[in-house]
Amino acid sequence: MPQQWPAADIARMILDGFDDYREHFRQITDGARGRFEQAQWQEAQVASAARINLYEDKVSEVVARLHEAFDTEEMLDVTFWPLVKSAYISLIDLRFDDELSETWYNSTFCGLFSHDLISDGCMFIHTTRPSLRRARAAQTRIYKPEGKLSGMLEQIFVDYSFSEAYADLPGDLRRLEAQLRENLPDWVCKDPELSVELFSSVLYRNKGAYLVGRIYTQNDQWPLAIPFLHREGSGIQIDALITDEADVSIIFSFTRSYFMVDVPVPAEFIGFLKRILPGKHIAELYTSIGFYKHGKSEFYRSLINHLANTDDQFIMAPGVRGMVMSVFTLPGFNTVFKIIKDRFSPSKNVDRATVIEKYRLVKSVDRVGRMADTQEFADFRFPLSKFDPACLAELLEVAARTVEVDGDTVLIRHCWTERRMTPLNLYLENANDAQVREALEDYGLAIKQLAAANIFPGDMLLKNFGVTRHGRVVFYDYDEICFLTEANFRHIPAPRTPEDEMASEPWYSIGPLDVFPEEFPPFLFADAGQRRLFDKLHGELYNADYWKSLQAAIRAGKVIDVFPYRRKGLDNE
Repeated sequence: MPQQWPAADIARMILDGFDDYREHFRQITDGARGRFEQAQWQEAQVASAARINLYEDKVSEVVARLHEAFDTEEMLDVTFWPLVKSAYISLIDLRFDDELSETWYNSTFCGLFSHDLISDGCMFIHTTRPSLRRARAAQTRIYKPEGKLSGMLEQIFVDYSFSEAYADLPGDLRRLEAQLRENLPDWVCKDPELSVELFSSVLYRNKGAYLVGRIYTQNDQWPLAIPFLHREGSGIQIDALITDEADVSIIFSFTRSYFMVDVPVPAEFIGFLKRILPGKHIAELYTSIGFYKHGKSEFYRSLINHLANTDDQFIMAPGVRGMVMSVFTLPGFNTVFKIIKDRFSPSKNVDRATVIEKYRLVKSVDRVGRMADTQEFADFRFPLSKFDPACLAELLEVAARTVEVDGDTVLIRHCWTERRMTPLNLYLENANDAQVREALEDYGLAIKQLAAANIFPGDMLLKNFGVTRHGRVVFYDYDEICFLTEANFRHIPAPRTPEDEMASEPWYSIGPLDVFPEEFPPFLFADAGQRRLFDKLHGELYNADYWKSLQAAIRAGKVIDVFPYRRKGLDNE
């Protein structure tokens, strides 16, 4: 070892880079309030994408600075990095975002070294942060009705006000009090111990703002979300009062864009959310507020813990085999793992680089509750014993460039993870008539909402959509997506002659981006009954003019409303 190996200096430079990232993250996040108050919806979309891209950009800057500041050969001697980790721990121990700083260190290490050198001695594979945090300043506000719900609600919205006035605060208060009484048992509203606890910062996403917290008595609690809308020219509207756990959970769904919210102590806020939404994994909660890299860390820790403590084995995911991706899963772990095949079906006009580009695109666009979030991983290493032999054989056959066996270890060079869902085609096979109608209604809404958000799924087959545990239909196969405004929607030209009409091949030219919606029915539905029902529910999707009208609205700058909750007694329900 050199006499003065610069462990402390390297650690300090990594942490300085983290502080720089956090400051830029905070600046983008803090702008959310102004964008909401000024109804700057396109600016909000730009800011959301910029904040997602910020992490990788800032890690790259730190890696470059490390190479400039230190002797590269000396710095890349991995045997000295436990000293850097130790020095780094001493620097982050008193921080309020210490768990995030561990993930930042890991990202920097991976930017310097091959994934083959990952170890807990050099990195934070397991966290060193205490499970019980030191007591810190309260991040919530508590309200008590003291026998008068209306007065409590009025005080809440005095405290949580905006520069833009409420459009009709008295009317909103009456409606919210009625919803509160409707949503909770009668005795709760009369309980003298009734309290409302709200996170002190407002959460912003797309065109909405949210108060989040809980309603509780001595023995019971309910989650609480109160969304705001800003109708341009008519002020702020308090849109709903939501206390159903499933409905609040959907607001934090893995299919949504990330919230912008001021979180002084991330771990405490996540703990607060976890108490009111116990069904959510903390990885998903961190991701939901923009800390998607730390969500990835928490996911990985959960995965390796699951593998270490269960007999679960990887198997091929149920459903029709993909033409581009091979998908496997762990039965006891609610995730699928997707890898790119070495060879694609001849009908797929894409290459490996394009598929990667499409999947990365999904990270930065508004998913409007209809596209599953993904996490991209490199060089996953799993015990050979954790693979069902048939699963491993299939992966080695179709993706030998990505999957290899090294002794008693299986190496997955590159993959994406997604939340596991029931493929829509399989769901429909086992659904009753009412469930079929509900699923096809939501399938059509999913296509429409994606389109209105400037996303065209491309391959809209039922097998490429899944049904979540809440019954929502979500798109999850991204190798053919494009921006809606890139597609050329056309009507099928009338045949010129009887020979044209009888020809097996089209009598008209077809460009690479041409789409003929009239061809959708037989393509999407083999079942004639489902085809007729979908035509009744969403027949406009078969008309090129419908798609062109959406393109025109998008080009005119319109940003649609897609609500992640049910709106009672209001327009756009």
